[in-house]
Amino acid sequence: MGNLLEGKVVAMTGAGRGIGRECALLAASEGARVVVNDPGVNPDGGGVDEGPAAQVVEEIKKAGGEAVGNYADVSTMDGGESVIQTAVDTYGKLDGLINLAAILRDRMVFNLTEEEWDDVIRVDLKGHFTTLKPAAVLMRQQRYGRIVNYSSVSGLNGNSGQANYGAAKAGVAGLTRVAARDLGRYGVTVNCIAPGAATRLTATVPDSARQLRASRGIAGGGGNPTDPATRLRELEESEGLRGPDMVAPMTVYLLLDECWNINGRIFQVAGGHVGLLQDMYPPFRNIYKFGKWSLDELRMLVPTQLMQGIPNPAPPPDEIQVPGRDS
Repeated sequence: MGNLLEGKVVAMTGAGRGIGRECALLAASEGARVVVNDPGVNPDGGGVDEGPAAQVVEEIKKAGGEAVGNYADVSTMDGGESVIQTAVDTYGKLDGLINLAAILRDRMVFNLTEEEWDDVIRVDLKGHFTTLKPAAVLMRQQRYGRIVNYSSVSGLNGNSGQANYGAAKAGVAGLTRVAARDLGRYGVTVNCIAPGAATRLTATVPDSARQLRASRGIAGGGGNPTDPATRLRELEESEGLRGPDMVAPMTVYLLLDECWNINGRIFQVAGGHVGLLQDMYPPFRNIYKFGKWSLDELRMLVPTQLMQGIPNPAPPPDEIQVPGRDS
């Protein structure tokens, strides 16, 4: 075992399987005492099973580490607070928090129900706040803390059929940036991972849906087949190098003391790639005028300056008549 997190106490939600499990095992191997939260629900949020979290706890203990299970539903304030309270009651403090809990209810936006919207927002977005809030109270008082949230390419770039999930994960990115500003002065960092890995959630997307998205040019993971990054991704997938274990190192790295000055950042992590995403603001293209724009001016300058070379992420097929396409 290593000692990079020796003496630290880290709570993790959604840590019974997938990326969460890998993060828990890695943090524990570096000396952290870990609260493993997971109610053991299905990918769509149904069912309850304490087995996955208990198994991770047992695995950590067998390797000589320390861990305790928590099986609360973090979509409620009581549930989120119980995760933090478990850390305090068991180990006397909290140094780090990783928010991984998430569910999927994929459906095209025109078919999405209110229940499917509410359930995903409640778990995937509110489930970050319910733990972050009580953790922030403690960390502000002790003038130290590391928080790592989990967003998604679906929320940052868009993915067909995931309006609820994408909205939640975009919200997590915004929550991260704001919380980083709220807590930075107290020695607390808040960062975010947008992962790319084969997990239980990604496995729930049928191949037919993937093929349909790709054929329509709206697959979130698509890319130019001649692009080096795309070729690397395909090679990693073929070699089994896109597993959840590949995401854990960067996540755990952000818990270290030496990361005190990394705050409010979003990192894309997939296979052997770690990328720092650009901030949403300021804009990367601009047009200026002293006064109010006319529609004719915008018709001339938006296509030629603001949008030149920027593709439509989901263009209609050629056989559909689109007013204005040929103008």
